[in-house]
Amino acid sequence: MTVERLNPPTIADEREMLRAHLDFHRQTLELKCAGLSDDQLRTRSMPPSTLSLLGVVRHMAEVERNWFRRVIDAQDVPLVWSDDFDFQRAYEASDADSATAFGAWRAETEHARRIERQAPTLDLVAHERRRGFDVSLRWVMLHMIHEYARHNGHADFLREGIDGTTGV
Repeated sequence: MTVERLNPPTIADEREMLRAHLDFHRQTLELKCAGLSDDQLRTRSMPPSTLSLLGVVRHMAEVERNWFRRVIDAQDVPLVWSDDFDFQRAYEASDADSATAFGAWRAETEHARRIERQAPTLDLVAHERRRGFDVSLRWVMLHMIHEYARHNGHADFLREGIDGTTGV
């Protein structure tokens, strides 16, 4: 599968800029994983960490699901890989397969895009039930950009350790 990564615009309104930067980071994660086998995607960084590219994809599916479906859209859905809201569990990907992980992640990013586009404004406020604070859709979009940027940094090192690829 060919992954196309579009550069975010340098001039746009706030909402389009946030959408474009978030999609850029989503596409970056997909590029970091492109062309690797399931075994390569499950390759761990270093003991005792369970961090792998496939684990990052699974974790980001959970993060997308939580912030957009559970918080912004107030859906009562469980996490994908944890019944007790342990976001770390997604990182344990030693028995995972890429089709399932990427299928869940892509489904969650599509839900997230739909929810964001249907929201009337970035000022929409939702309540994060587990920790008990309110957030705006703007905050969630910025937080997601932060999450992807952080984990794409991990993905840089993981990919380089697998096959030497850098600069994607």
